[in-house]
Amino acid sequence: MSKAILVVSFGTTYPETRKKTIEACEEAIQTAFPELTVYRAFTSTVVIRRIKQHEGLEIPTVAEALETLYEAGIQEVYIQPLHMILGGEYEKIVHQARVFQDKFHVLKIAKTLLSSEADYEAVRAVLLEKYGYFGPETATVLMGHGSQHYAFTAYAAMDHMLKGTPVRIGCVESYPPVSLIEKELQEEGVKTIHLAPFMLVAGDHATNDMTSDEEDSWNTYFKSRGYQVETHLVGLGEYPEIQALYIAHLKSTIEEE
Repeated sequence: MSKAILVVSFGTTYPETRKKTIEACEEAIQTAFPELTVYRAFTSTVVIRRIKQHEGLEIPTVAEALETLYEAGIQEVYIQPLHMILGGEYEKIVHQARVFQDKFHVLKIAKTLLSSEADYEAVRAVLLEKYGYFGPETATVLMGHGSQHYAFTAYAAMDHMLKGTPVRIGCVESYPPVSLIEKELQEEGVKTIHLAPFMLVAGDHATNDMTSDEEDSWNTYFKSRGYQVETHLVGLGEYPEIQALYIAHLKSTIEEE
């Protein structure tokens, strides 16, 4: 029986971080499951359109990829989202896959990065190992995308689990706001801030909203309040430890009855 893995991410128009993160995750998954063929899809139609315009690459949506797999005679498909939370983009995957449920012998969707208490504990350990030891009076503030979906609470839960450590998480588009994080760090006597993305890729948000010198960037925000700021343009997808968590989710999904 022919089997395939469909790795799905939001996507990014930044080729360099795409290679370091999305492609790196796909390659790690392919290595972990050599008997299955790995395919790619993005959930952002805007990103798909821009990549086609600027790079000439055609990346399918979930529905388009599943249609291709069906026509190729694939009978088992396991979808691994590379998204952070069980939010709107994840629901987009579920919605598009539902149409194909009866076309495949098996069609299963694995979980996003933060889906269980164990996931949060594992991600917390990775974040502390990567960003928790820069020295006294120093903290790392990770920029999450945030969401208007009710799953935005995942970011607040992750930040809550990091309280009492030198690592915190704020969001561009929802709670916790960077102003709240800054207020708490000020009370703790922090003088130096390291900024890094709490996102799969270091793309548009990380480059413009986080590290740039634009008036509304987090880099400018902290510098204007007297902090020394250092930035790290490293998407979470670059870390083998994060890749391993996605692989564990996929393995569990493939093996479940």
